[in-house]
Amino acid sequence: MGPGGVGALRARWAAGEACHGIWSQLPGAVTAELLAGTGADFVVLDLQHGALAEAELPGVTAAVTLAGAVPLVRTRSAHFTDVGRPLDLGAHGVLVPTVFGADHVREVVAACRYAPRGNRSAGRLSGGADEPLVLVVLETAEALAELDAVLAVDGLDGVYVGPVDLAASLGLAGDVERLQEVLSSVLTRARAAGVPVGVHAFEGAGAAAHAAAGATIVTAAMDTTALRTALAEQLRLARGA
Repeated sequence: MGPGGVGALRARWAAGEACHGIWSQLPGAVTAELLAGTGADFVVLDLQHGALAEAELPGVTAAVTLAGAVPLVRTRSAHFTDVGRPLDLGAHGVLVPTVFGADHVREVVAACRYAPRGNRSAGRLSGGADEPLVLVVLETAEALAELDAVLAVDGLDGVYVGPVDLAASLGLAGDVERLQEVLSSVLTRARAAGVPVGVHAFEGAGAAAHAAAGATIVTAAMDTTALRTALAEQLRLARGA
């Protein structure tokens, strides 16, 4: 990542440059340091579905920062407390899931900004940022229906599509072709609005395809998937299969 942290990510996204990160579901500062040491621009620490505990965040976010990446946290929910706690414990930004429209997104942004620009509570415990990155996960039909209004929310740094949950919400589970049309539309509209956009991927080839389509928030790999795949391949080689 190099120097600059949050400011560098914002500047690169503003210039239309893709930034690449790793998604982490595994706990521990050592794990986080290894992931950040790959050269990733950011590491997303998953509190919603991962094994990481909230109490680990001060050490884990510090490890990511020292290894040269920006620590972001996918929050448990869009609830005010769930958004603010990671920021108090060292996160430099949040990805907030399950938002349902522009008004909901405005509430999320306000929860990340101190008064008078928002209603974030003072009392940060460890590290973090005064102006953290605020990203929302686009994964509901309701949010998609208000996409243009969502993209116009002041203070929103980007939208990140969760394709599996979005497909389910739209009734498109298993309909790859129709979902791809939706994703292409989201990418096009976000770029036109000048808002950084990403689509969740589990491995590099999928991430590269999203980047080629215009995504600039690029998740190159998920630690759990990558570890399982890499170890299975080494076992295959060792067994002569």
